[in-house]
Order: sequence, then C-alpha cells, then structure tokens
Amino acid sequence: MTSGFLAAINILTKPLNEASVRDAQSSHQEALLAVLRANRSLLLEQLQSESSFEEVKKLREEVMSAAEWFSRDTEDATWGFVQECLLLLLTLARHISNELKLFNQKSSSVAKNQTPEFAPPLPPDVLSVTQQKTLRAALQFVVSLGLCPYLASGVGVPLSCRSAFGAMVDKLVRGGVVSAGGRRLLTTTNVLLQLAELSSLATLVFTQHLGDVMAALCQLGYQPHRVERGGTEEEEMQELSAEERRTCREALKSLLGKVYQPIVIKQLLILQGGPRQSGAAGSSSGSGSRAALGSAPAWLRRLCGQLLSERLMQPSGVQAVVRAILEGGTGGESDWRKCDGVARILVACPQQSTSADSYYRQVCPQILELLHFRDKLAAQQFQRVATRAALSMVQEKPSFARPYLLTPLLQPLHRCNSASNESRDRAAVEEWELTRCVEDVYKIWVVGNSPSASLLKALEEVLPVIFTLFCFTKQNVSHLRATCQDILLWYLSHTEASEALSTLRQLSGLQGQKNETSDFYFAPGSDGGARFDSRDNCSDEDDALYEKLSGEQWRLECLLHLLAELKDSDLPGDFFLELLQELTSWTAAADEVQKDEEELDVSTMTLLEVEQEVLGRAVRQSQRLALLQVLAVMVENLQHNMLLRKPTQVVDFIVTLVQRACVGLDQVTEPSLENPIESQTLSMGMGLVATLLSGPELGAEDYSSMSRLLSPLETLSQKHPDVVVQELASNLRAVIATHGAYRPEDLAAAAAAAAAQASRKPETAVKNNNVSSRKKPKIKTEGSDSGTSPRSSPLDRNTPSDTHITHPVSSAASAAGKTTQAGRTSVPRSSTKPLSDWLLEACDPEVPNRVFALRVLTQMVQSGNPEVVRSQEKVLVLFLENLEHEDSFIYLSAIQGLAALADSYPERILERLLTDFQRGPSLPTSDKERSLETRLKVGEVLMRASRAMGELAPHLGRPLVGVFLQGTRDSDQSVRASSLSNLGELCQRLDYALGPLAQELSSCLTALIKTEKEAEVRRAAVHVIALLLRGLSNKTTQVLSDVLLDLYRALKWVLRSDPDEVTVLHAQLALEELDGVMRRFIFPEQRLEKKIVVLP
Repeated sequence: MTSGFLAAINILTKPLNEASVRDAQSSHQEALLAVLRANRSLLLEQLQSESSFEEVKKLREEVMSAAEWFSRDTEDATWGFVQECLLLLLTLARHISNELKLFNQKSSSVAKNQTPEFAPPLPPDVLSVTQQKTLRAALQFVVSLGLCPYLASGVGVPLSCRSAFGAMVDKLVRGGVVSAGGRRLLTTTNVLLQLAELSSLATLVFTQHLGDVMAALCQLGYQPHRVERGGTEEEEMQELSAEERRTCREALKSLLGKVYQPIVIKQLLILQGGPRQSGAAGSSSGSGSRAALGSAPAWLRRLCGQLLSERLMQPSGVQAVVRAILEGGTGGESDWRKCDGVARILVACPQQSTSADSYYRQVCPQILELLHFRDKLAAQQFQRVATRAALSMVQEKPSFARPYLLTPLLQPLHRCNSASNESRDRAAVEEWELTRCVEDVYKIWVVGNSPSASLLKALEEVLPVIFTLFCFTKQNVSHLRATCQDILLWYLSHTEASEALSTLRQLSGLQGQKNETSDFYFAPGSDGGARFDSRDNCSDEDDALYEKLSGEQWRLECLLHLLAELKDSDLPGDFFLELLQELTSWTAAADEVQKDEEELDVSTMTLLEVEQEVLGRAVRQSQRLALLQVLAVMVENLQHNMLLRKPTQVVDFIVTLVQRACVGLDQVTEPSLENPIESQTLSMGMGLVATLLSGPELGAEDYSSMSRLLSPLETLSQKHPDVVVQELASNLRAVIATHGAYRPEDLAAAAAAAAAQASRKPETAVKNNNVSSRKKPKIKTEGSDSGTSPRSSPLDRNTPSDTHITHPVSSAASAAGKTTQAGRTSVPRSSTKPLSDWLLEACDPEVPNRVFALRVLTQMVQSGNPEVVRSQEKVLVLFLENLEHEDSFIYLSAIQGLAALADSYPERILERLLTDFQRGPSLPTSDKERSLETRLKVGEVLMRASRAMGELAPHLGRPLVGVFLQGTRDSDQSVRASSLSNLGELCQRLDYALGPLAQELSSCLTALIKTEKEAEVRRAAVHVIALLLRGLSNKTTQVLSDVLLDLYRALKWVLRSDPDEVTVLHAQLALEELDGVMRRFIFPEQRLEKKIVVLP
C-alpha cells in the first residue's frame, strides 16, 4: 500500500547515476533537464510494466482524469516533471484518506473487544523518517520548479537568494517565455492546499514551504490585474477569473487563521520586505531585479501591513508579534534593538485601525500581560518589550497611557487606597493581585528607569500604600520588602526636591491625613506576600491607642531606614533642615502656643465655636508633637554626615539655630529666665561657625553662603545677655562681612569658651555673666590668653572671672584626650599647686574638673614627682576609685593613670592590679554589682602595661602569663576574652622567654578553639595565635618548634569547622602570618656577604 506510492515518488525524485551524468553533463542546466526527463520516463515505464504499481497506476488514472490542469503533451520538461509530482502527491493523499476511513471504521469495532493492556493500532497516515524524507524531496521539487519561478518580482524570497542550486533552477525555468505562469502558480498552490487537508502532510508542507504558499496566495488573490496592449487571446484566457481570485483570498484568510500565529507574522514580515529601493519596485520579472530582498511591490507591502495589523489586534496578538520577532534570540545587543523595535511597533497605531482609542484599548492589556510570563527563557525578553512599550506610550501617548495602561496596572493599589477611605464592605485585595501589581511597578518604574512627569505623578498617588506595605514587610518575612524599598528609593531619587520633601512630610504624618484606618490592614499571605483585608474593630480603647502609637513609631523608623539608604543624596539633610525651619517658625509664634495652653473661655462662645476651637488646638498640638518626634528620631538614628552632607547644609543648619536664638531673645527679658538648652545649642552653632571660618582656603562661594548669618549675628551681638556671646557674634560677623580680611586672634578658643559656659549650671552662668559684665574691657584679652595657657586656672575656685573664660577650653581638651602644645606647657604652672589640692580636685563632682585633675596626676607620675613617689598608695587608691566611675572621660583618665603607675612602679602596682583582675575590686567602697565591669577595666590597664614593658617583658611578664591563663577559665565570657587579648599582647613581646610556656600555651589555645561555645572567646584565642606569630616573626621556628604543628592544625580546623565568620577571618590572617614565617625560613633572603671564621 502506502509504500508503493512512496516508491513511485522516490523513482521520480532520485538523483541520476554517475554514468548518465558523464554522458549528459555539458552544463548544469542540461544535466538537470536530463535528470528530470529520465526520471519521468522511468516512472511511466515502471508504472506500465511493474505489477507492484497496479494500485498506484489505477489511482493515478482516477486523479488524472479529475485534474483539469493536467496536460499530456506539454513541451516544457520542468512543468511536465512538476505535473507528475503533483499527480503522485494527490494520489498518495487520496490513498491515505481512503485508508483512514477504513481504519476509523475498524478501530471503532475493535476497540470494544480490546482490553486496556493492548496498545492502540498505528493509523495509516503515520510515516517513517525515510518516507518523510522522500515526501520532502518531492515537495521541494514542486515548490522550486512549479511555484517560486512564477512569483512576481519582489514577491517572496527568490530562489537565487536561497542557494546556488536555487539560482540555477530559477535561471533554467525562466530561460523560456512562459505565458501561463499565473495558471501554473494557481495549480501548484491548489494542490499544496489539498495536500494540507491531511494533518500528516500539512506538517510537511507548512514546515518548509509556508512562506512560499502565502506568497503565492497573496499574488493570486491581491496582485493588481493589468492587461497589456497587444496581448494574444491565449494570454487573456490564462488570466485568473474573479471567482478564482476570491477563492485564493479566502484560502489565504483560512490559512492565516489556522497556522501558529508567530510563524504567520514572521512570514508576513519577510514578505513585506525591507525598505524600498529605487528601481526595484517597477522592474519586470527579470532575474537581475530579484536579487534584493527589500524590493517588495507596493501592493504587497500594503497587504502585509494590513494582515500584520489584523494579527496584532486579535486576542493574544501582541504576544504573537513579540514571539515572532524575538524567538531564537541570544540576549545580546541585537536582541535589545529588536525589543526596542517591537516596542515602537506596539506604540504606533496602525493606519488600518478604526480608531486610536479602540487600538490602545485592545493592545494595552496585552502589553501588561507580557510582564507576567513565568517562562525564564521568554520572560526576560517579554518584560523588556513590555517595559519599553509602556515607557514609550507614557511619553508619546500620555492621553491613552493613563486610562488604558497605568490605571489598570495600579488598580490593586488604588483599591487599597479607596478601601481605607470608604466603607468596609469593599472587597479585599488578594495576595496574587498585590504581588503582581508591585512587581509590575518595579519592572516599569525601577527597571525601566525613565522618569517622566506622568510616571512620577501616577506613582505618587499610590506611594503611601506602597510605604505602608513596606512597613508591613519590615515586620515580617516577605519577598516584597526589597521590591517596595527599591520603588520608594527610586521615587525619592528621581522626583523634584520639593515633591520629595512633600512626600516625606506625608509619609511621616506631618502633612495630610493618613490613608489607613483600623478597618483594613495588610495580612501575611500564604506565598510569602501580603493581602489587604478587613478586620474587626478593637474593643479595648487602650489596645487601639497603643497599636496606633506603635504603628506611627514604626512608620517613622521605616522612613528613616529609607533615608539612610539615600547615601549619595542631599534629601535627608534638606528634610532635616526644613523641619528645623518649621520648628523655628513655631518658636516665633510663641504667643499662639501660649494661647493654646491657656484655659478656654467659653462664656462668650457658642457650642460650635467651642468645638472648633478645641479641635483646632488639638490639631496644632498634635502637629507640634509629631514634628518634635520626627526630629528626635532623625537625630537619634541618622548619622551627622547624612543630615549635614554639604557645606551649604551645614550653613543652613547654623542659620536655623541662630535664627531660633534670635527669636528667643525677644521672649526672655531676664538672664535668669534663659533656657540652658537653648544656650548650649546656640554656643554649639557659633562654635561650628568659628570652626568653619578657621578652615583653610575658604572661597567666595563659602562666604556668600554664610552671608545669611550677618543679620542674626548682628541681633545676637546687640541683644544677647551674655557678653561673651555678644563679643563672639560680633567677631564672627566681622570675619564673614570682610570675607576673612579681618580675623581676630583665637576665634576658635573664644567659641569653645562660650560653649563651655553654656554647659555649666544656670546659676553659675548667671554669676559669671555678672562678673564678666563688670570686666567687659578685659574679655578679649583674657580670651586671647586662654588660647596660650588654657589650663592656667580652670580649677581655681577663687578666680571665677578667669574660670569663665578659660575653663571650657581646658575641659574640652582634657575630655577629648588630646595632647596639645597648650596641654604640655600647663604642667609647670599646675605643678605649683600642692599634691593635696590635686587629690581634692580629683574628687570634684564636676566631670571636667575631675578629669583635668586626673590628667595632671598622671603627668606628675610620669615625670617622677617626689610628692607622688611618697604618696603613691593614695594616688593608687584614687585611681582605683575613679576606675569604677560610670563616666567614660573619668574612667579612661583613671586607666591612663594606673598604666603610668604600673610603668613607673611595676613590682608593687602590677601585683595589686593582678589581684583585682582575678578576684574583683578590693576597695571597701567598691560596688560588688559592678565587679565585672571593673575587672574588664583593670584588664585594659594590664594590656597597656604589657605594651609599655618593652624589653622588660621577659622579666616582669611571667606572673602576668599565669594570671591570664587562669583567666581563660573564668565563668564570664568577657573576662575570658579579655584574658586572651592581654595574653596575646604580652606573648608577642616575650621572645625566647616564651619557650618553657609554649606547650602550656598551645594546649590552652587549642582546647579553647575546639571546645569553647562563645564565638567571642574563640575569636580571641585565634587572635592570640596571630599575635604570637607576628611578634616572634623569624624566631617562630625556634621558640615554637614543638607546638607549631598543633597550632597549624588548630587553625585549619577553624577554617573547616568553625561557624563564626570573624573567627575564620582571624584564622586566615594567622595562617598568612605562618605562611610568611615558613617562606622566610625555607627560602631565606640571599645576602652578598662573606663570613670569616677564625680557627682555634
């Protein structure tokens, strides 16, 4: 059966043998014609003589009798060969159709008797690989010889552009004049469409020759009919009738609807050709004009454009267009260009569309659907096209993009917004809707990254909802957290500064009404997202109030988290300065604030007026509290280099401080009523101005930005009750006004004096003000002296006027712990006071006085003062007492003093310190509850003492090693870590004295590394090994020869097994030290030197 028909086709399409080629091959064209004639003759001969072809012959006769197009006496060898191919293909199709009918009849009856275990019978239209190969060869001959040569110039891809063999075939067929080209093209096309009615044959036809069939149908159905003058009657008879042309158009429409749409669109784009070329469109059917692919005729270009528009506007048309253009891409630069090209196609409304509104209404939803593909291979390109198309549409067609693109995209977020403002009966937003919406916003706004006014405006409307969702995700584990954060940061980074500040005020609760109520809330979703749902009202008012306040506090923390991410932006500083400016304006409106605090007189007011007044007061007070809360949280959580990032922002900050101080001057009539906090703030601001003016190379722009300080500084110099502040304000104003030409001496010192005066108690400041007012002519001189001898008399209580000027500088210098020239020259003058006075000063309750006294005592110990040598027990007890103080300035000064004592008198002092480190503080007044903290401070003293031992470490360090090794077994992890840290500092200075202790030290360290549960202690143990190797350096192989392998194995064990990353990092550093040691040991440095050995 089917094999006989395929055998006949194989005879017709098989290549010629070599002997025949040698006889007939005078040229390629003659050889091809010889093959076609020989194969056709051989087929007709075997059909007559071979009995196996009886059924083929019989069915062929039936098909031939029904084929009106068949001509027996044709003189064209190629068309005769094509006719035989078409007859055999139709014969095969009829045979398969008959077999399928019989198979379907038998299968219905056999299926009733078969059990489920039996395999279903194979249908007769299933062809083997060899049979499919034979059919493809026959179809290729049909298309190459009977279809492509009869296409008009510019219709389809010419054979000459496909291969060298195709060029030869095209030349062969077009070598003679063909008058019936249209009729032959119609015949071939109709036969191919008849074959395509069988699914098995349709696959073979359309897989390779869909474009050729479409080109033929386009030409047959739509090519303009032109009757040339002088045409013969035979040529006029060969022209297609109107019915035939209509049939071809219907066939093309049916074909385009059945085939996979991306393939159809791809073939239509090929048929449409490239850009027009001069001289190609109007040329005749000569082969020279067909070499260019872009020379499609105008009627074909219009037809393909119309068909492409129809494909685009049908359901899923956008997806089909994208797949047709982008399938098979590699993701390179060419794909980016393709995506941009597809986006431009989607944005441009085709001419065939009835109206632009209907086109965009149909296309925009399909563009949004491109964002939702889950296929990883296609999703990236689809999203790229959708993003580019959306951005282009927003820029070029904003009137259509708003209702048909942005509004549907943001609809879930708008529903969240409207649901919180309307009744509770609105439907909740499901998790998948919210997730898809947020992801789409991220793809178009953030990934697209093409800010425009329309995009920013649309995003601004839903930004509060996104921020609320971000706050929710910060409290839970959600995959939407990073997406929401990136959206918010993108908006704040790309919008105008004024809009960004307004948005920040809205998100912080300072502007507008909050969009959220307690009726709706974000709840965790089942897939890691969030859903917007309603909830029952809280019956307890206290719980509701607590939930509201905690929610507002959490929103502020989330907002500051966003501001902290804007590291390269001036927005946090601008927002901070705007809030300070608002605070200043409220300070100026003190009368209104005082009025709100007074009791309301309702005797002359109506009930409505009373209600309005009470509500107004509540709103104003809530706004003030919200402003203070936002400022407090910003100052507490954001670093100063983010709040005041630029010099202009620093100047704005100072202007705000000084203006607020000027406003306060009108409200304070007596010095006793002055607010000490405001005085400190003002002094800090003026000190900051002085520091800026003292900086090198200030330019004209800097002085220009500071010119806004001239007016408030003048007000301070005239109205401030403090004479020092008046003098400093006058000096600063003079420096700014003259652009640095006038610069008084010790400007910074005078500013520090004003700051320190403000930090003292209010009554002390008042007393000093009274004294200084009597000595106004001497203030500038004393300020200058304070710069050269700042510690001359800060602690002398008998000279309050000097204290007023010089004490602040000394306290600032001592608190910062800086060794300046002034600090070094103050010792001889301070040493004139007896030791008893300094001991009393060291017990002063004022922190600056005590710190300065401790520093002076430390210098006296270092200089070997005889009084200190005689009273070293008192000095030791004094330092130990101050060591337990909670102020860092005091106990750090005590640590320095104890380290100096241990360096000067090591035998006695170290013994006392080691006892306190092991057993806790030994003073009777010691606080036992703070024993651990004191032990750690003593450990710091011992570490400094170890560093100061130098070459005496082998002699003095042996007791310390024992105590530190015992400390590694302490119950507290901090003491164990401190002991190990001190042990590392000491051991790297012991050199060869470490040899007898190496085994004990190695056992301790390896045991801690492998058994200690606290990561902090393991870090310290590994760090000890690193310090040990670093200190011994080239002596490592001699001192640690017995334990070096154990230490190496312990470090490798840390790299493999320790879960703590910091410990692993310390181990890597230690191994690098060990690697350097061993490299120097194995490969010593080559030195060009000679050794002379004197023999005995």
